[in-house]
Amino acid sequence: MNRSVFFISDGTGITAETLGHSLLAQFGSLKFDQFTLPYVDSPERAHDAVRKINAVAAEDGVKPIIIDTIVDKTVRKIIANANGCMFDVFETFVGKLEEELGVKPNNTVGKHTVDTLAYKTRIDAVHFALDNDDGARTRHYDSADVILVGVSRSGKTPTCIYLAMQFGIRAANYPLTEDDLDGETLPKALKEHKNKLFGLMIDAERLTAIRNERKANSRYASAQQCQQELRAIESIYRSENLKYLNVSEMSVEEIATRIIQMSGLKRRIN
Repeated sequence: MNRSVFFISDGTGITAETLGHSLLAQFGSLKFDQFTLPYVDSPERAHDAVRKINAVAAEDGVKPIIIDTIVDKTVRKIIANANGCMFDVFETFVGKLEEELGVKPNNTVGKHTVDTLAYKTRIDAVHFALDNDDGARTRHYDSADVILVGVSRSGKTPTCIYLAMQFGIRAANYPLTEDDLDGETLPKALKEHKNKLFGLMIDAERLTAIRNERKANSRYASAQQCQQELRAIESIYRSENLKYLNVSEMSVEEIATRIIQMSGLKRRIN
């Protein structure tokens, strides 16, 4: 049976989800049914959340896990009365920080500090990633921080978007097609920016499964075609002395962080 997990926040819920996913990932043998309840910022909404948690507890026959980032103590106390196992981020960390820093916390609900420059940098990077996705344009590669290359469906696009959203990095990507691979060399558009290239690799079995979800029983998705393309692209990576990474078992967060680490990229936002 899957275990139910509630991420509860007085804001968007992203922080609770991010922390929760990191914690749950340590228990990879289990499966979780996940529920996010954002903007629980009043007693009325807290009571509504408790009703939902109790209903799931009754249905499952076991207490749901609750991970919350709620600031207001009154709201937190209401949630704590739910029939669940509660992990309170603010209760765990804020008190200890207050003691160490010698400063009272603001206790501001849904507090997010907006850095205008950082926000603009992030949005510009996202636009750049979208405009330079899948080799659609190459004339802006001079402005790229990194250009991801790889076979089709190897994770280039989501990684570029994550690099842009999380770090403000201007990431383009270029898929090496069968025609490119037959030539056993980099296309001209990429050779001119070789110092910005970073290659993605993926296991043939994983690539076959992903491609079959898109085009089942096609030559494009066949094990033979995937193996052939991967052998060819790894040969190019090695002959061109490009840094590359096998992403088969990695999340997009880990892929992005490894790329930054291996390539020496500088974050534009922190």
